[in-house]
Amino acid sequence: MILRLLFLVFLYIPFLIVFVPLQFLVSRSPWFNNQIPRWFHAMGARFLGMKVRVVGEPAHDRATLIVSNHVSWTDIIAVGSRADVTFVAKSEIRNWFFVGFMASLQRTLYVDRKKRSDAKRVSQEMGKRMASGGAVLLFAEGQSDLGTHVLPFRSALIGAAQHAMEEAGAGEVMIQPLTIAYTKLQGLPVGRTDRSLIAWIKSKSVKQNIREILTGGTREVTLAFGTPRPLTAGADRKLLARETENEVRRMLVALNRGTPLPIAAE
Repeated sequence: MILRLLFLVFLYIPFLIVFVPLQFLVSRSPWFNNQIPRWFHAMGARFLGMKVRVVGEPAHDRATLIVSNHVSWTDIIAVGSRADVTFVAKSEIRNWFFVGFMASLQRTLYVDRKKRSDAKRVSQEMGKRMASGGAVLLFAEGQSDLGTHVLPFRSALIGAAQHAMEEAGAGEVMIQPLTIAYTKLQGLPVGRTDRSLIAWIKSKSVKQNIREILTGGTREVTLAFGTPRPLTAGADRKLLARETENEVRRMLVALNRGTPLPIAAE
């Protein structure tokens, strides 16, 4: 913990003092890029004791919808340190101290799940981002989970993105599955009881979740990018949701068990 505090005081805070004002200007300019956020997330991963391993390759420089499972808010730091993506988050995060401000600097899209009209607005913005050749990451389960299994992917979320993509004029969009697996804690395989120190547990308070994650040991997380496939205008969204969900599930099971990944993910 002492090393983390030293890292925070002498490296992380000075980095924020220098680069947050720059990113504030960049986020409001037409020449936005993710370089500073990538550095921020990489340093955040170092501060939290996260070792990020990447299998496969995220789609670059083309319109892509990445669909993923979701374990904890640290997923964002892990993915953000290795891929240039736009995140879609629930509206409550915008009001979180510091976290909401930093997320906004990365042009995170917020959706109010209680308002259907807001979901439509966000899907339209997702379409615009993809139409410009960017990648949008969608936690397709609609909520976080322990990381032992994959919840059903919500085809409605994929359908909304698909419809928005068409309206925004994004002709060729790829959909790419992503599996996030926390495989080791303090160098040892993660057991079921360890996952409460890694995952975002809904029965705990926000402060308790954050405290356990900040004080937890070194953890290893694998980002396994699957095979991109075309998300065309007439594609069956339910079939796509099922196919990507199954691929993410197969990779998660293999990673949690320490067995070879399916060939499609290599």
